[in-house]
Amino acid sequence: MIGIFDSGFGGLTVMKEYLKKYPQYDYMYLGDQANMPYGGHSPEHINNLVEKNVKFLVDKGCELIIIACNTASADALRHVQGIYKGKPAILGVLVPAVEEALRVTSSGNIGVIGTRGTISSNSYIRETDKYKGDLTIRVHQQPCPLLVPLIEEGMISAPPTRMILRNYLRPLKHADIDTLVLGCTHYPLLHNEIQRMMGKKCKVLSSSKAAADAIESYFKKHSDTENKLSKNGKRTYYTTDCHERFSDLGSQFLGEKITGEKILI
Repeated sequence: MIGIFDSGFGGLTVMKEYLKKYPQYDYMYLGDQANMPYGGHSPEHINNLVEKNVKFLVDKGCELIIIACNTASADALRHVQGIYKGKPAILGVLVPAVEEALRVTSSGNIGVIGTRGTISSNSYIRETDKYKGDLTIRVHQQPCPLLVPLIEEGMISAPPTRMILRNYLRPLKHADIDTLVLGCTHYPLLHNEIQRMMGKKCKVLSSSKAAADAIESYFKKHSDTENKLSKNGKRTYYTTDCHERFSDLGSQFLGEKITGEKILI
């Protein structure tokens, strides 16, 4: 079974991409709705939250766990990988997005938008430096702390959201980037609006899609992990807070009707 964990609803955009490519696997989704958004928490607190939520998925029998939250990937991925040492395998969404941005950029001018926690961690800069090789790359980061609350309130198409988004994107347009990474799994719901504002010359990349695309090569290298995954097409959804709201808004994120079960961790 594949476990997908996020601080709330955003990881459902990751799950949506996985279900397109790999519908045969069993999936368990866990949204830590009670503690969202993670972007405003300290790294120490995020480590603690992620450790507890990953343990829940491990205890449920997940053989592969995807930390679908960019903030959690930035701050806590190495922490939980160190605890479990590959059993189960635990992956994040940040590195696949970096690799895709490096592949498609033509000018080397890459932009990243994310929560305050993701941006302040400088993880995108650090991982870009690690994977860029001989390329000359400039990473322009922009924190967007208001977008997640607006999206989670269902204000995706509201005029205030467009106004705030335009203000966030303005410095990146002035930086003349040719590639923009959506460094938060909530942001794919704003993809069309972001693309329109950035213009056709800018490639807008989703960390959610990049993560799902990268798993194929991972399975080729780690066939032992893939062979352990059950393939009955079963899907289970858990949340740490209001299951009614999780089910309603989560259905919008995933694009199909879901029912979440509330659990205490």
